[in-house]
Parts: sequence; structure tokens; C-alpha cells
Amino acid sequence: MTVRIGVTGATGRMGREVIAAASDHDDCEVVLAVNRDPDVDRVDGVPVESAAEFDSLLADREPTAVVDFTGPESAADYARTCADAGVAFVTGTTGFAPVDRQALEDASETIPVLHAPNFARGVQALLSVVGEAVRNLPGYDVELVETHHNAKRDAPSGTANRLLEEIEAHGDFTGRKHGREGFDPREDGEIGVHVLRAGNVTGEHEIVIADNHEEVRLTHRAEDRGVFAAGAVDAAVWIAGAKAGWYDFADVIDE
Repeated sequence: MTVRIGVTGATGRMGREVIAAASDHDDCEVVLAVNRDPDVDRVDGVPVESAAEFDSLLADREPTAVVDFTGPESAADYARTCADAGVAFVTGTTGFAPVDRQALEDASETIPVLHAPNFARGVQALLSVVGEAVRNLPGYDVELVETHHNAKRDAPSGTANRLLEEIEAHGDFTGRKHGREGFDPREDGEIGVHVLRAGNVTGEHEIVIADNHEEVRLTHRAEDRGVFAAGAVDAAVWIAGAKAGWYDFADVIDE
């Protein structure tokens, strides 16, 4: 079965990558691509149309799933429209305010919604081992450093926050310490969190676990945005057969 895909934010960095990844996927066809302010007519041969016509385009083109990498407010709007149209929604957007996150959860009552802060398979592998490492090293200091390009808006990244949740679930920690300045010695039980924004770095996350004259470093480095797009397209293919509900990229990997 060919999965018919819609792409939002089609002229953005990730939108372009999603269109390219879908074009390389034997089971996919991009049937619509929209942008809030279309500044180009086509991306990889796919016509780009106005997001103002998104609802009518869903009815006309009948995509199986929409893949979104835009912004929190726009992703929430797209999710509402997809719910009204009965179209599955996959998003890698991060930095949601509670009201926008709620819009996605509300949509998942009607359609399948898959949200993941990171669609790299290596990050899923990292998530599966970091909890075990923390659990096996009780009392050790934990610090997380993440680096992204200078245009990334949310900090820490969605991936960093997901890693922190996994760390906190498997250890006895008192809270997160964001950065350090002046006289600021480390306190027992805190997790140090450090955010770097520079150049064109695609994404790097490193967890340092140290004590007892030893240290463990767990690192994931994405060298190309295509890895995220490929994962998102895999998610769109997978979700085509899913029932209404809330899903994560781990569901795709596990199956």
C-alpha cells in the first residue's frame, strides 16, 4: 500500500528533508505540501501551496498522514485540522506550551497522533540505555550537555528534556541545575543541564555520569537532518495502520 503523505512547513529546513525522504521511500507519495508563506513554488518537484488552504487540500488530496516540523502554535493548528479531517498526524515539533500540547492530545482522541522530539534511531537506543546506566550507578553525578544550530528556538531541546525525564525516572535526584555562574558549587542530587547554540550544528547530546574516580559518557551526534526526516517518514508509514491514540517513535522502533 502506498502511503499518501502531506508535509507542512514544506519550504523549511525539515520540510524539505521530509519531502526528499518520502520521495526515496518505496511506500510513500507526497500528495500535498504547504507553507504559511510560500516563497518557492516547488520542492523536489512537489508543488508548495498556501497553508491557508490546508483544510480544503486535505479533503481534495486525501493524505494518509501529515508530517509536521513547524512551530508549537502552527503544529497545534494543523493537528486540529487533521483531526477534523480524520487524517493521522506525525510531528517532531518541540517547545509546546501547555495549551498547544493539549491540542495534540485532544486530536489523539479522534486520530492517531505520533509526537517525538527526535526521530533518530540512535536517540531511541540512547534512551533505552541511559536509564540503566543511571540505575546501576546510584549517587553518581549526572550532567547533560546539548548543542544545536544557532537558529534553534527552544532550550533545552525536546530531546534533552526527554533524556532528562528518563534519567530522573531511574535515579534519586533533587532537580535540574541550568548552567552555572559565580560561586555555584555542585549540590548532591542535582542534574546539571547545559545548552549550546552555535553555527550549523545539527544536534548533539552528551550525558556525563561520574564519581568513584571514573566516568561514563553517552553521546549521540546527528550529522545530517536527513536522519530525522527518514525516521518521520517511517513513522508516517507505520501510523497509517494505527487506531486513534497517542504514539511515540519508540512504538515504531519496537514493532
